[in-house]
Amino acid sequence: MGLLLDVEDTAVTRQTAEALARMGTAAAVRLIALAVVEADGNQADWLQTGVHDALMGPDGVPDVAAACGKLARDQEEAVRRGAAELSAWTDGTSR
Repeated sequence: MGLLLDVEDTAVTRQTAEALARMGTAAAVRLIALAVVEADGNQADWLQTGVHDALMGPDGVPDVAAACGKLARDQEEAVRRGAAELSAWTDGTSR
């Protein structure tokens, strides 16, 4: 979480979000979802940029939207809210 919400280096935030989105697992996407809920506006922009970079990359990525769908049923309300936000970011960009 510290890397996803790095207040001193937005490049770290973007790169960490991109790396986790490239993994595409529910556990990786869950971390991004939790960060989205805690992020300020600037951090959220960089998280979104990292996720978008992963989705639009030349190598393709696992289906982040599917992981968001699983997380929509998570027991933790913050995860559900973050997953909903992430899902909105992936609309039309998942492969």
